[in-house]
Amino acid sequence: QVRLQESGGGSVQAGGSLRLSCPSSGPDNCRYSPAWLRQPPGKAREGVAHIGVDGTTTYANSLKGRFTIYKDNRKNTLYLQMNDLKPEDTATYYCAAELPGLVFKLSPTEYNYWGQGTQVTVSS
Repeated sequence: QVRLQESGGGSVQAGGSLRLSCPSSGPDNCRYSPAWLRQPPGKAREGVAHIGVDGTTTYANSLKGRFTIYKDNRKNTLYLQMNDLKPEDTATYYCAAELPGLVFKLSPTEYNYWGQGTQVTVSS
């Protein structure tokens, strides 16, 4: 089992940057592959980025080049660096985790463990 807690959200103007953090805890947390997903207002939850236990990353095509997922294994913390933010990036951002072997790494339905979410608001 793994416990997740996001932080780092906030309000920023278009073109700005934010870094989200998600420390994990639990007896088996190092076994899980984490990901970032988001839910824009009035829309379905969608995948942002995933990082495997071997460090391999997967991104939503529309976010490549602006968002970077990485983790610090010593701190058991997942990060999402978001640059050149746009109003359409406004959403609640969630950290999620699941055991390796996912078929659809950016599909919300693949994940059983979630944080509570952190709000990101980008104004034009």
